[in-house]
Amino acid sequence: MGNFDLNIDRKNTKSVKWDMAETLFGSTDVIPMWVADMDFKAPKEVNEALMERARHGIYGYTLADDELKDTVVRWNKERHQWNIQPEWLSFSNGVVTSLHMAIQAFTKPEDGILIQTPVYPPFYNVIKAHNRTIVKNPLVFEDNYYTIDFTDFEAKLKDVKAFILCSPHNPVGRVWKKEELEEMAKLCVKHDVLIISDEIHGDLTYPGFRHIPIASLSEDIANQTITCMAPSKTFNVPGLAASYCVTPNLDVRGKLDEAFNKQGFNNQLNTMGQIAMQAAYTHGATWVDELTALLESHYQYVKESFEKHAPELKVVKTEGTYLLWIDCSGLGFDAKGIREFFINEAKVGLNAGIDYGEEGSQFMRLNMGCPRSTLEEAVNRIIKAVEKRR
Repeated sequence: MGNFDLNIDRKNTKSVKWDMAETLFGSTDVIPMWVADMDFKAPKEVNEALMERARHGIYGYTLADDELKDTVVRWNKERHQWNIQPEWLSFSNGVVTSLHMAIQAFTKPEDGILIQTPVYPPFYNVIKAHNRTIVKNPLVFEDNYYTIDFTDFEAKLKDVKAFILCSPHNPVGRVWKKEELEEMAKLCVKHDVLIISDEIHGDLTYPGFRHIPIASLSEDIANQTITCMAPSKTFNVPGLAASYCVTPNLDVRGKLDEAFNKQGFNNQLNTMGQIAMQAAYTHGATWVDELTALLESHYQYVKESFEKHAPELKVVKTEGTYLLWIDCSGLGFDAKGIREFFINEAKVGLNAGIDYGEEGSQFMRLNMGCPRSTLEEAVNRIIKAVEKRR
């Protein structure tokens, strides 16, 4: 279904990833592998549905109707074995927007919000923007793999009102095991801490791994959880601004929807975002399977290439997403030096690990959501730059 080998020129399309590269990296010859969108066309059925809607030519207010809700319900049942109800859904223009709404609705200024670092930078921004307090439960990095310090996790829960879970985790690539999710959830219920779960990468797990929505574990956990999901990362449609929250608890959902309404959001999606969500969740299953198999092969290629030719760089064991977390401590630079090495010497534009928290100061994040030829060019540039440093 998907033509993942097709090289598409994205320059001069108002692409944040490509058209901001010179501004961010100070050069026109840097391969941009940073912001989290992919260089693949969306599934054919998505593009055809959007073109058909455009031929209609009228873009009035669009209803998030029962058909769309039933499609979302069906997708989650088939992909994640999660039985949700249509009335649990609230629509939003993005997961980060939903995080803002949840923080406003359920916490007060100076309240503690728990995050597991290193983690997606908007988590920090959301907490700071509303004058809440960042509380960290640093992930444990050992044997090139990240796990949770549950003793610290429970200790920190005593001083927070909410926990923002990243599942699968961005940037470290963990697909949390059932027992890990159960332990986190059990402790949040015990200490009456709201779980706000960002599961935007949930569809992108490698063969042999399965995303488990934390709210699917039990009714008690579901009643204490707001789950934020979207087709945007899965099908490469983030510019269409369409996401949703799943909130089984009626009281919690009511407060969340009230927060949206106060900011002028009325539980509707833009016309094209809704069309894309409907088409992607209706026709995209095989496309996703092909994509995740490709991403797993990309991961293995980068990992093995660095092991063989640039052992100073270690790709952290990854179980999902199109993002690779690379341990660069073997280069012997500080955080600024690592970033400058990749930009000025390797000519590849990655995300600086320090942006994900101080725990990421010796790391970089590489977006491998691109054709193999682009990935190979970037990897070869990095290897040559490492070799020149020896």
